[in-house]
Amino acid sequence: QVQLVESGGGLVQPGKSLTLSCTITGVTLDQLAIGWFRQALGREREGVACISPNSAEIYYQTTVKGRFAISRHNDKNTVSLRMNSLKPEDAGVYYCAGLRTNVQNMCLLTDPWYDHWGQGTQVTVSA
Repeated sequence: QVQLVESGGGLVQPGKSLTLSCTITGVTLDQLAIGWFRQALGREREGVACISPNSAEIYYQTTVKGRFAISRHNDKNTVSLRMNSLKPEDAGVYYCAGLRTNVQNMCLLTDPWYDHWGQGTQVTVSA
């Protein structure tokens, strides 16, 4: 059974940094493209960043480009999301998701394609 568990959320001041981690079990990580999504209160879930199985393709939502960095460590079955210069509008529940694929250089920022989801971790950005 594939499971994804997020960690690293919390309360942070605007302008500060936070790193989220996603630990994946039940599957070899190189079989999954991984996406990070977030959902703010009262808003729809949106894609933040994704990384292909071989790390060759990485995409970011426009609002986080240059501030967030996604990386994966297939040997450790983990994916990280480093978030710098955080803004109040970055707050929300962050989810990691896995998309099983044979295409090593593919990832997507649209959530209907993803097969497996974590339970989410809360990020609050406030002074």
